[in-house]
Amino acid sequence: MSGPYRILFDRVLTRIDPEQAHHAAFSAIRAAGPVLGGKAGAGLRVTDPVVAFGLTFANRLGLAAGFDKNAVGIDALGALGFGHVEIGTVTGHAQPGNPKPRLFRLPEDRAVVNRMGFNNEGAEAVAQRLAARAARRLGRPGPILGVNIGKTKVVPDDDLAAVIGDYEFSTRALAPHADYLVVNVSSPNTPGLRNLQAVEKLEPILTAVRRTADQVTTRRVPLLVKIAPDLADEDVVDVAKMALAVELDGITATNTTISRAGLSSPAEKVEAAGAGGLSGAPLRERSLEVLRQLKAVVGDDLALVSVGGITTGADALARVEAGATLVQGYTAFIYEGALWPRRVLKGLAGR
Repeated sequence: MSGPYRILFDRVLTRIDPEQAHHAAFSAIRAAGPVLGGKAGAGLRVTDPVVAFGLTFANRLGLAAGFDKNAVGIDALGALGFGHVEIGTVTGHAQPGNPKPRLFRLPEDRAVVNRMGFNNEGAEAVAQRLAARAARRLGRPGPILGVNIGKTKVVPDDDLAAVIGDYEFSTRALAPHADYLVVNVSSPNTPGLRNLQAVEKLEPILTAVRRTADQVTTRRVPLLVKIAPDLADEDVVDVAKMALAVELDGITATNTTISRAGLSSPAEKVEAAGAGGLSGAPLRERSLEVLRQLKAVVGDDLALVSVGGITTGADALARVEAGATLVQGYTAFIYEGALWPRRVLKGLAGR
């Protein structure tokens, strides 16, 4: 689909450093937030309610973690049409992330490579911002808020007790402000993080996060885990069985991939982008396949959030038909612009 934003992106924005372009675009969205959220923008919020893990979402489409790492634009993003916004990934302690440049576009594939490395202000700072937001809103409705938490880089992945303590620290700070929590063990950009997807390590982490969340809240905060598309099929099944055993509320599938198979971009451009997680259209088939594998194991007992390669309303509809309760996007939002959520929701509404 071609339009003014697509032309602007392809001819102008691709000439700007991707991380600088992200900050500029996000600043523009936040500046427009009061208008979008008020009378003039009331029509931007598309309502097609769905219930997942005990929460009522205005619609099935959410913005995946990674766009708003520090919870600075939740309501402006919700006003664009997203029924939920997942902030983060937030780590226990502030960290700068990996050296720049660390974000690269592959326009021929409608894809992005990132090795951001969980750059964020840390759990306590984000918790303070969420508390201030709640005080400002005075109970006014907004998008459902997901909080995605990950491991601080300096915590060694082979010290399970330290890893658990790090996730517990984040949970204590953030669970009171979250509508739901997601444990992220699937980013490829924190050394050793994906090793924590092994069931024998993942189960005690999730059990500790569940216990801690229950200790610091008066309500039960739903808990999900986010997995990688690069897991072997048997490992996907094992995680699904474990999620049922520890009574998680859902699974988010999938994160970015380290694979570069099947790309249309010139090999030299892919090589120049270097290491990191690939997101966008190339994930479409694998993400859908993982969703079907999870659904075959969990049935209707867990909510499944499908993310990865969702570009069109038809893509989103295919995920719902394959068993997803909710869908999320990120890279397509970057490529398609602020009206993208409405186009996807229009496709979903025709189901």
